[in-house]
Amino acid sequence: MDVPLHYLSLSDVCRRLKSGEFSAVAVTEAMLARIERLDPSLRSYVTVTAEDALARAAALDARRANGEPLGALHGVPIALKDLLWTDGIVTTCGTRVLADWVPDEDATVVARLKAAGAVVLGKVKLTEGAFSNHHPDVEPPVNPWASERWTGVSSSGSGVSVAAGLAYGALGSDTGGSIRFPSACCGLVGIKPTYGRVSRHGAFPLAESLDHIGPMTRTVEDAARMLGVMAGQDPKDPTSLPAAVPNYVAETGGGLAGFAVGVDRDYISAGVAPETVEVVEDALRVLLAAGARVVDVRMPDCADLVQGWAITCGVECALAHAATWPSREDEYGPDLARLLKFGQAASATDYARLERARERFRAELDATFSEVQAIAAPCMISPPPLTDFGTRVPEEGMAPFIQFTAPFDYSGHPTITLPVGLDGDGVPRAFQLVGPRLEEAALVRMGSAFEAAAGFDAHPEID
Repeated sequence: MDVPLHYLSLSDVCRRLKSGEFSAVAVTEAMLARIERLDPSLRSYVTVTAEDALARAAALDARRANGEPLGALHGVPIALKDLLWTDGIVTTCGTRVLADWVPDEDATVVARLKAAGAVVLGKVKLTEGAFSNHHPDVEPPVNPWASERWTGVSSSGSGVSVAAGLAYGALGSDTGGSIRFPSACCGLVGIKPTYGRVSRHGAFPLAESLDHIGPMTRTVEDAARMLGVMAGQDPKDPTSLPAAVPNYVAETGGGLAGFAVGVDRDYISAGVAPETVEVVEDALRVLLAAGARVVDVRMPDCADLVQGWAITCGVECALAHAATWPSREDEYGPDLARLLKFGQAASATDYARLERARERFRAELDATFSEVQAIAAPCMISPPPLTDFGTRVPEEGMAPFIQFTAPFDYSGHPTITLPVGLDGDGVPRAFQLVGPRLEEAALVRMGSAFEAAAGFDAHPEID
């Protein structure tokens, strides 16, 4: 059966746009019409920039007609998480305090995507300040696979828009799991790059030392294509790394001979739902059949980081919101307000202790990668929970839920989230591969081989 236009891969659409089979205006019009028809019920977008998108598409069609060079994302419609600065376009960060804020420049990643030919359809929703829940004034996005299931946080709009065919790709940010959770819940590929691989200039922070920006797409090649455009040193971000950027797309389609995948079976099973453990085991069998070796490893202890994540996040979040907190406290929702109060009251000693734990974990994990090219793990301790998950804090707190995500935000190691089919209820299953720092290319190669072997090509039936 032919794949409808809105569910074609970003890379396929780009190739057809470059060949002249498609026009950028026609593709953009089709996507805008789909957003107008479906997003009132899915609620992924906060701002649709239809006029700007069509003007941009027309200019790109003219560029092709004139024989000018075309970028790696020529004419492809994408969405931006609404914490990324967009010149002349409201950037709310999911908050009331920034509801009318209009930046006067683009974030570096936005500028790079545009320079590569991307067409921005609009800004998609996120939880308030990129933390745990949407502001009470905001209607959360709806998971297109199952409306009663969680969309993941904080990049909820990014996950829903791409999964539902309302964008070919979107940007997410990850501080404690916010690329991996929505990618897992929405059946997407998500790359959380190495800390510093992608500039954070122009991204409103949740916690600067933990924040990562990365692509969320429907295929590995699509994510590789977007990452290649976004990555690279930026003089506006002093934490960005000077390392050369590989051709990530060239890594797709390669074999896995000589690749070793590590797994710590105690780590992936402690406190984890059996069906989630089985997803990882299924994925390892696919990778083994594709030519990789599976090696037992011992994960370094990360309990302190998991338990202390709210301290690091809260302290740095309070710094980020110093201009409006507590002076405009009445405009904040309860969850972000709670984090800010917690951060203000946190002990400097406790914060410093976590920095030492971060250094130890990073070094020990670096040593673990002397044996393997990636480590397999769940993204979450369970299948996607119900939509009220964020309001039902378990007795042991939220720490167990971030045990497979937060440590790699602390250490800065890259990850790729990959879908592993659907469960019996039609809900996406997923796992992640964690790689050595600056080795996104290896993750792309392994993810591509896994994708080719596993064959996940389902789409939510929402039409």
